[in-house]
Order: sequence, then C-alpha cells, then structure tokens
Amino acid sequence: MRAIVQRVASASVSVEGNVISSISRGLMVLVGIGTDDTLADVETLTNKILNIRVFDANGTMWKSSVKDIAGEVLCVSQFTLMANTTKGNKPDFHRAMSSNASRELYATFLEKMQQLYVPDRIQDGQFGAMMNVSLTNEGPVTLTLDTRKFEYVPVSGGTGSKKSSENGSKGTENQTADVVASRSAASVNSGPNEVDVS
Repeated sequence: MRAIVQRVASASVSVEGNVISSISRGLMVLVGIGTDDTLADVETLTNKILNIRVFDANGTMWKSSVKDIAGEVLCVSQFTLMANTTKGNKPDFHRAMSSNASRELYATFLEKMQQLYVPDRIQDGQFGAMMNVSLTNEGPVTLTLDTRKFEYVPVSGGTGSKKSSENGSKGTENQTADVVASRSAASVNSGPNEVDVS
C-alpha cells in the first residue's frame, strides 16, 4: 500500500466541476492499493500518516503531526501509484488491486483514519471518478510512504552500493533500476531522505 503525502495550506477535489471535498491546513494523501495488500497494510499506513511529523512547532522543523496541529486530511484513491514503468513507455497497472476489492479496502482505510483521529477532519474524494485535485503545497513538502520495504538495486558501474554492501553478491545478480518490494519490512528509502513506516 502506497501513499503520496503532501503538507498543504489547502486542498480540494472536484468532480464534473463541483467541489465535493476541501480542507484547510493539513495533509493531502494519494493512496494506491496493491494486489496483495491486507488489513495489516491499512493499519501500518494509517498510523504513519497521522503520526508522521511534517509540521513545524515553535520554530522547530519536523516537530508536529497533523494530529498535533489539529489539521485536516484529504484522501484520494490513486491506483496509478502502483504502476510498473520498467518496460516500454506505457504504464502497467497489473500490480494494482481490482476495482471492487480495492473499493472495499479503501473504505476500510478511511474508516481506520476516522477511528484514529477526528472523523470530521478526514475528507475523501470520489472513488473511481475522474477527479480534479487542487492544492497549495507548503514548503513544498512531499513524502512517499509504503508499507513494504523498497530498495534501489545498484546499476552496474553506478555509485549506488548500499544494497551490494549489505547483501554481498546478491546485488550484482539483479542489474536493474527498478525498486524491489519486500513484505518482511515496512519502510521507504527515497534517496538521501528516508521515511520509516515500520
């Protein structure tokens, strides 16, 4: 289960020209659901979104969560986050959960968000609809969260050696720039900035 989390001054979702949801200061969250995501992924992601410290407090950066500032959260289902773009130029969405199953799990995700926070401060788009999303990103601050562990596999001759140094010769057996998902750990590595979702 993946999420793109943006710290926003405001955000809104429109369908057919009508604004159906809007928030003031808080988080704009795009949520992608994979074929094998479960309730455990929902639990991990909801807790991380609501508790990750992306807001400032008393002049100190990265001090407060959206709950700490009594902010709002606008969630939008986004199956395209599960795209595989390693072959050709057309995105492959086979890793995304089917519409009916993902609708149910996404509803569970929203319910969990409301249970863990103030229900009125959790807003939603319209599942499956063509939506226009507008926002003002503060910072900008944008984070990628994932309930599975991702590692960049070093390319032959490249400078990235983290995976090969940790796993011996295993890194040299898979010379590809794609990210590899592992169910055993729940964290995200995005270059120099790491976000742990364990």
